[in-house]
Amino acid sequence: MYIHIDEPTETISKNAAKVWRISNTIGHTIVLIIIGVLLLCTDKFDWYNWIGITLYVLGGLFIVSAVFSIFIEPVYLQKTWRYQVDKEFVQLKFGRWEQQHILIPMEKVEYVRTEQGPLLRRYGLYDLEVGTTASSHKIPAIPEDVAKTLKAQIATFAKITDKDSEEGEIGA
Repeated sequence: MYIHIDEPTETISKNAAKVWRISNTIGHTIVLIIIGVLLLCTDKFDWYNWIGITLYVLGGLFIVSAVFSIFIEPVYLQKTWRYQVDKEFVQLKFGRWEQQHILIPMEKVEYVRTEQGPLLRRYGLYDLEVGTTASSHKIPAIPEDVAKTLKAQIATFAKITDKDSEEGEIGA
């Protein structure tokens, strides 16, 4: 006996790809600078040749990884992310090749929290975290007004009391 559950239809913000691109660019740039400094050190301090060769190979692989992480992955993630909140479940669905469809029963929700770093703040976005006893799940990059509405809606459906709203968390 199966119940029919409609697929989630809500999408995350189109600006999510921009935020992820900037974040990935910063991370990859830092690592490439470190590899570059180590390469300079191999020349200056006459380290073994295999160290330089290894650093060149790692640098090349990291550049290929950077191209994927900066130009392809953010768009892919933004297009595949879906979520839905109703009185019974919080649904998350993402991924194309390794697709995940997560159903979180409202009875199991213990807290709901919004998070916003500097890049998300620049674009007016929040990450919404829904926590249960065993795990926590994140809906990334949703607009501020939607995030606040969803937070209140999930808290109401899960019958969570507001104890610590200044920190951005509503929990039991």
